[in-house]
Amino acid sequence: MKDGYLTVALTKGRLATKTLELFEKIGCPMEEMKDPDTRRLIFANEEKKLRFFLAKGPDVPTYVEYGAADFGVAGADIIMEENRRVYEVLDLGFGRCRMCVCGPAEAAELLKHHEYIRVATKYPRIAREYFYSIKMQTVDIIKLNGSVELGPIVGLSDVIVDIVETGSTLRENGLTVLEEVAPLSARMIVNQVSMQMEQERIREIIRALREALH
Repeated sequence: MKDGYLTVALTKGRLATKTLELFEKIGCPMEEMKDPDTRRLIFANEEKKLRFFLAKGPDVPTYVEYGAADFGVAGADIIMEENRRVYEVLDLGFGRCRMCVCGPAEAAELLKHHEYIRVATKYPRIAREYFYSIKMQTVDIIKLNGSVELGPIVGLSDVIVDIVETGSTLRENGLTVLEEVAPLSARMIVNQVSMQMEQERIREIIRALREALH
């Protein structure tokens, strides 16, 4: 907290839009953030003493861990992958999708028999945790930054670990969901020191947001 304000880091895009709608419901409108032409980086609601800024998803947990933001909103996939020292306090319910193991249908046998396989993914930590700690299956994890669906198609990997929303991209490329790793949605996280120092105020905000969701 700085100068009496609590600071909120929002993931750019749909999650930020949905989160701002939620804050509006609890009496914290942020009209200036809706202006596509604004060049400001930090926005404040003077009445609620809240500051907001937009960041790329993977950076949000970093801002929160180091105290540059007291709150953050990011997808569960990012929170799991970044593995920062933060408190996850609220499932916001929007941005729902799944983290899954996907591949050609015949790859199901490789998973069933725990064979040594190659896994392409944007989420190496999540993939490693799933295969090594949950499935107890040794795999070769290959980090990709682009379209991971290409992995099995061009022979780089046997399967992929990726986010699945509708599954249409998988179907169009001859792939299918083989196993579900985890359900995903937007989550609110809190800095650990902020939670101790401003516990009453933070809990009140969380309580108001939870009521607005329901």
